[in-house]
Amino acid sequence: MLDKLNIVKQRFDEITDLIIQPDIISDQKRYVKINKEYKDLKAIMDIRDTYIQLTNNLTEAQEIIADGSDDEMVEMAKIELDEAKQALPEMEEKIRHMLVPKDPEDAKNCVVEVRAGTGGDEASIFAGDLFRMYEKYCSSKGWSTSVVDISEGTSGGFKEIIFEVNGEDVYGTLKFEAGVHRVQRVPQTETQGRVHTSAATVMVLPEAEEFDVELDMTEVRIERTTSTGPGGQSVNTTYSAIKLHHEPTGMIVSCQDQKSSHKNLEKALKVLRSRLYEIELAKKMEADSAKRKSMVSSGDRSAKIRTYNYPQGRVTDHRIGLTLYDLQNIINGDIQKIIDELMLVENTEKLKENNDVF
Repeated sequence: MLDKLNIVKQRFDEITDLIIQPDIISDQKRYVKINKEYKDLKAIMDIRDTYIQLTNNLTEAQEIIADGSDDEMVEMAKIELDEAKQALPEMEEKIRHMLVPKDPEDAKNCVVEVRAGTGGDEASIFAGDLFRMYEKYCSSKGWSTSVVDISEGTSGGFKEIIFEVNGEDVYGTLKFEAGVHRVQRVPQTETQGRVHTSAATVMVLPEAEEFDVELDMTEVRIERTTSTGPGGQSVNTTYSAIKLHHEPTGMIVSCQDQKSSHKNLEKALKVLRSRLYEIELAKKMEADSAKRKSMVSSGDRSAKIRTYNYPQGRVTDHRIGLTLYDLQNIINGDIQKIIDELMLVENTEKLKENNDVF
């Protein structure tokens, strides 16, 4: 284990030297990337120091017991030996998880698309509930959200809402939310009190940088229109709304959230790049048999991943068979406990794939 940690230390020493170089500091994109790697490696270095201290304590205790010349010292050494033997396996397991290679996509910001599925007006209302759930969760993490485009439902909620999320390790956290979410409850529109089942689809796309996707603007037709829906006189009368038509794929992206046509174009291009990037990622995942077998992040948009049952106050994540009777808090943004369990399963799967490393 220590050999593996020493290899990581070599890289940490390199990064520590690089991060103070003027040419790195002046290159913002490179600096952000190296700073992120520094933080990740620093966490491993901290646990390496504790691990070395613990193994040294164990060796020292064994030597005192073997010597046996001082009874009092031997008794103290036995206690220290027991403590070290208990702590080491847990620490080694933690180190193994930390040494599993991280997906480079995980550190990215992301674009989230929530669409109403089966269930008519109730599905749109549920899509609105999911958006508010994510908005509150992101706020609790200190992440910022920014709406790109909205299509409102006729009885509330959204037929579709697209929003960006910016922060630390955003995609690596929210990617577990991709798939079909199902709700079982008495809809606001139901007069006879019957429980209905409705659904909404969530897509989570890693935000593509300009260098991730080469976008040929000659293949993109830009349509400028006046915005629709709420937004005030200046929004509705100026040609600020943007609709992009990507000719090779037939993909259409709209953005009318901002009063500025330039800002709407910027946001729409970001979503278009992210969608194109996701297509390439999906091909990569398809080719990777280990990822294809992953229980928790298969990338299958049609897979039913979670049910929110209001009559029983129950939320069930079908991928890992997790059921929690805490629906009200969860729908109010407290989804970390579910994400933690999903992360644990994914990390365990990765650990099995990388067992030969240890």
